Amino acid sequence: MSAKFHQIIDNSYMHIHILGICGTFMGGIALLAKQQGISVSGSDQNVYPPMSTQLEEQGIELIQGFDPKHIPEHTDCVVVGNAMSRGNPSVEYVLEQGLNYRSGPQWLSENILNDKWVLAASGTHGKTTTASMTAWILEYSNLNPGFLIGGIPENFGLSARLTESPFFVVEADEYDTAFFDKRSKFVHYRPRTLIMNNLEFDHADIFKDIEAIKTQFHHLLRIVPGNGLVIYPDDEQYLQQVVDMGFWSEKELIGPEDGWQFKLLKEDGSHFEVFFAGAKQGEVNWELIGLHNVVNGLASIAAARHAGVPAHHCCDALSEFRNVKRRMELKGEVGGVAVYDDFAHHPTAIQTTLGGFRKKVGEKRVIAILDLRSATMRSGIHKDTLIPTLAEADEVIIHKPNEYNWQFPQAQLEKLKSVQILEDVDAILHAVSKMIQSNDQILVMSNGGFGGIHGKLLELLAE
Repeated sequence: MSAKFHQIIDNSYMHIHILGICGTFMGGIALLAKQQGISVSGSDQNVYPPMSTQLEEQGIELIQGFDPKHIPEHTDCVVVGNAMSRGNPSVEYVLEQGLNYRSGPQWLSENILNDKWVLAASGTHGKTTTASMTAWILEYSNLNPGFLIGGIPENFGLSARLTESPFFVVEADEYDTAFFDKRSKFVHYRPRTLIMNNLEFDHADIFKDIEAIKTQFHHLLRIVPGNGLVIYPDDEQYLQQVVDMGFWSEKELIGPEDGWQFKLLKEDGSHFEVFFAGAKQGEVNWELIGLHNVVNGLASIAAARHAGVPAHHCCDALSEFRNVKRRMELKGEVGGVAVYDDFAHHPTAIQTTLGGFRKKVGEKRVIAILDLRSATMRSGIHKDTLIPTLAEADEVIIHKPNEYNWQFPQAQLEKLKSVQILEDVDAILHAVSKMIQSNDQILVMSNGGFGGIHGKLLELLAE
C-alpha cells in the first residue's frame, strides 16, 4: 500500500485543494483545515470580500479560475463545492485522473464533526444569524465552541473555528451537497441540538416544489437522536408537517405557553423579555432589530440551554451580541446619507428586513436597492409576490438584467411610491445621483458582491 493511499484511507491529509473556495461554506472548510495543520489552496471564478479577504488574511492561496493546472500535484484530497458541475475543467480533471475527492459537507463530517456535540441552525431564513448567536452564547459562557457559519460574525471575526471543545455550531443549509450528492448539506452533520427556524419554497434551481424541501428536512429529523432536541416555532405550517411525517426526539416550541415566548419592551425588537413555560428567564437589550431576530434569539437561547447554559446567562450573552457582516451592516455615511448592506434575497427576508429598517430609521427617506441575483430570483418564480415586500421603501431600484425574460405585474409596480428597474450597476448609480437627498438611508440587498456597489455609492456621495 502506497503512503498516499494510506493517507486517503485514514484522512490524514497533508494538502487539500478546494474548488469554489470563496463560497461562504467552502471558505469555512478552508479555515478549519488550516487550523488542523493541513496545507490548503483553492480556486474560484468569482473572488470578492468578505470571504476572499478572510482567506488571504489566514495565508490561504486563492487562484482565479478553474484551470486544472491550479491543482497542486501533491494534493491528497480535492474538496468540491456545490457550485461545481460536470463540464468544469477542474472537475473533469479530478474525475479523469482518479483523484481523491470529497464534498465539503462530507469532509466536514469525517474530519471535524465525528466526535462533537453538534448544534445546527437550519431554515429558509435566519440560519447565519441564529448560528452566530448560538456560538456567541457558548463563547460567552467559556465553552469555547468550534463553528462553521455562512457569514462572518462580528463577535468572532472569522466564519469558522476549530477548538478542543466538545461543542460545534454549524449553519445547516438545505442546498444540495455536490454534483455527485444531491442530498441537502445538512444530512451530513448529525446534530444533537437542531434549530429549524422556518420553511418556505426557495432554491428553485434544485427543488421542484415545497414537498421536495420538506422531504430533505425530514431526512434531517431522522438523524437527530432520541435524547436530542429540536427547536422550532409553533406557527410554521410546513415545519409542523415535516414533524408529522415522523418524529423521534425531544422538542421545545417557540410560541406556546409551555414553550418559549417573548414580550417586547421596545417596538423595534431591540429590547425584550424572555419567558419559558410562563416563567421569566431574563431580558435581552441588544443592537439588533426586527421580530425575526427576536425569534432567532429565542431559538439560540433554547439551543444553548440544551448544551447546559442557564437561560438567564444566555440573555446576558445576547445583550452583547454583534450581528453578522452583511446583516444590516452600515458600510459608511457621507453628509448624513447612510449606506447599509444586507444579505436579504427572498421575499420574506426582504419584507422583514425592510420592516425592521423602517422602524430603525423612522421617518427618514429609504432608498431600497435590490439585486435579483439568486437562482430563485433569476427564475422569476417570485415575480408575483416580490413587489409588495418593498412597500416600506420610498424609492425602489431593482437590478434586473435584460436577459431575465419575465416581467413584474404592472399593477403591483404602480402601488409602490417610486420604482425603477435597471440592468446594471452604472445605471443604478446614475439613478441614485439624481434622487439622493440629505439624510436619505440607502439599503442594498443582495446575496453577492453586486459589483462593489456599496463602495461606489459612498464614492458617489463623497463627490
